[in-house]
Amino acid sequence: MSVQKINSPERMLVPMYSHAVKIPGLIFCSGQTPMDSTGNVAQCLSNLTDVLNAAGSSWDKVVKVNIYLKSMGDYAAMNEVYIKTLPDPKPARTCIQAGGLPWDVDVEIEAIAAV
Repeated sequence: MSVQKINSPERMLVPMYSHAVKIPGLIFCSGQTPMDSTGNVAQCLSNLTDVLNAAGSSWDKVVKVNIYLKSMGDYAAMNEVYIKTLPDPKPARTCIQAGGLPWDVDVEIEAIAAV
């Protein structure tokens, strides 16, 4: 099986992981944070858009989204941005409160997409 590691030129490179891994038929996008401590959900989704584009996919082909929130108190605000940003029909989704997120951000979002 072919495995392709993908890094978006639009995103900061990190030594611990690739932005996405592409196998025949699927793209697994690493979790994206807002890259600062403001917890801006729109920025996470924009970062994922860059990664999806670099992998040759788009939000229309996303089949699963995992959202990790620092606090479920942010659930309604996150949903407001999520609903406005992602195309219909929405992909399958999980949203949980995480014990801690990198750089103490409020949210991290990852996705799995079809090619």
